Amino acid sequence: MTDTSHPGLIEVGGTSYLRDAKGALVPLHAIKPQDLLMDEQVRSIMVQARAIGALIRKFKVDTFAAVAVLQALLADHYGAPRGGAKGNITLTSFDGCLKVQVQVADLIEFGPELQSAKSLIDECLGEWAQGGSVELQALINRAFQVDKQGQINRAELFMLLRTEIADPRWMRAMEAIKDSIRIIGSRQYVRFYERDAHDAAWRAVSIDIATA
Repeated sequence: MTDTSHPGLIEVGGTSYLRDAKGALVPLHAIKPQDLLMDEQVRSIMVQARAIGALIRKFKVDTFAAVAVLQALLADHYGAPRGGAKGNITLTSFDGCLKVQVQVADLIEFGPELQSAKSLIDECLGEWAQGGSVELQALINRAFQVDKQGQINRAELFMLLRTEIADPRWMRAMEAIKDSIRIIGSRQYVRFYERDAHDAAWRAVSIDIATA
């Protein structure tokens, strides 16, 4: 029978146990006091974390819903929805000191054409080795570097697309990179800003625990 006063406590034959990380039952009296204290603190913190997480999720849903209602009202009034085609919208308070931004970002992956682009670029670098730009070579290396999640460095790759070089192989490589881009979905973000006066700098209102 589990004792409701401690979520992890298990009573068997009159003896209290806690289950360890391997799934074994360990008698309560055999557990070090510091381990019991840590267990208690972790469980207490997690109760609060779950509650705050649920509150943030509700706040996010409510925020998107409120913005959607406003957009619908504006559509009725003006005959067209406010904001960009992808749903991006910025709302400001009347005094210009509070701002809510809803943004829709595309989720992108790269197809096999990217390997063709890399081959063409490597061919160019092989011939440019003597007089090539060290900065360009570093940018190329960063662009095609794969991170721990197996993802290409998108920001560096897009910087590469803005590099204009007349070599036909380079131009074909840039076309291959563009053709490799696949939009596989989208994700909505909401950001909050405030400032002390209409001409002051904006500062973000963070609800991210890592930056709070």
